[in-house]
Amino acid sequence: MRIAQDQPMRGSIEAKDPFARVPPGYSITQDNQNYAWGQPPQTVDAEEALNKAIASLRVKKVKREMMKMLIVGASVEVLVEGYIMQGFQEGRFNPDVGVMMKGPLAMVIAGMAEEEGIPYRFFENDDELERDEMDDDTFFRMMKQNNPSMFAYVSEQINEEIRRGYIPEEPKPESFMNMKQMEEAE
Repeated sequence: MRIAQDQPMRGSIEAKDPFARVPPGYSITQDNQNYAWGQPPQTVDAEEALNKAIASLRVKKVKREMMKMLIVGASVEVLVEGYIMQGFQEGRFNPDVGVMMKGPLAMVIAGMAEEEGIPYRFFENDDELERDEMDDDTFFRMMKQNNPSMFAYVSEQINEEIRRGYIPEEPKPESFMNMKQMEEAE
């Protein structure tokens, strides 16, 4: 048998048809009854699912393994996401119930770590709470470009305050440690 030189070898990557893909929405047309998540969930009550989750976390073996995960650096966020994903895949609850459980479950895990004196990370990314926060320079640059009349008004108000003797201070980093000082200053 002779292979044509201009044809790629059958079964090779070059012979793969780039258009031979499953079309979007194909999974919706398939029967998912064989999967646990394709059946009605075991519970649709978020409080009941949360109570079961907390009870399972208090099992000695599970708690020990969870604390090990926190010690090696896994965040509370990752543990909660993993629990919710597994619970959905096993058909214990639907995704909506999982989302409602996220916050309380994270607080329970963090509380358990506190009780054990184990250091933990709450979020996977250290800057999770500051992410997508616009700094003042960007804010004023965008305002000057997109809303010049508002920028002129705000600039004039700031300049008026400076003329009256008010000199703005550098902002202090916000944390719970200096909140009391900020409250006393007000």
